[in-house]
Amino acid sequence: MGLLVVGIGDCQVSADSSDELVTYALGSCVGVVIHDSVVNVGGLLHLLLPDSSLDPEKARINPFTFADSGIPLLFRRAYKLGARKERLVTRLVGGSQMSASGAVWNVGKHNTAAARRILTRAGVRIQKEIVGGAKARTVRLNVLTGEMRVTEIKVNQVEPDSVKEPGGDDER
Repeated sequence: MGLLVVGIGDCQVSADSSDELVTYALGSCVGVVIHDSVVNVGGLLHLLLPDSSLDPEKARINPFTFADSGIPLLFRRAYKLGARKERLVTRLVGGSQMSASGAVWNVGKHNTAAARRILTRAGVRIQKEIVGGAKARTVRLNVLTGEMRVTEIKVNQVEPDSVKEPGGDDER
């Protein structure tokens, strides 16, 4: 079995039944997981931000960083391997709020909303979501079976006011 690791702002698609796709520690990022059981095609996208207009140059260099440019490419790659939209099982994972300081602009919430919006407009039904909260999640997809395994790790949130600077009076 080949292990295909999907990094941040990365995507892997496979039609090799012996492959497993994995992305580690999804926090505010969102993993878009797709699988077509008829042709055993699986895909995994680890998107970082919702909208490519935030950094058009970065989107040109690496479109998988953003929901609006990465999701269509994920699907196109799967279609090239024989997947069909009407057969794809589509799942979302991640979109957590990883720190108290992120409460002003909750990136995870915006990433999840963008992914939902893009998939809905494309006529893709999302079968399962494991999103939100304050957990980092590792996702694995078995290309043969379509089984998705999610491991969650609760992250301790530190309030900004409780952070102590090195060399302060409290260190002895």
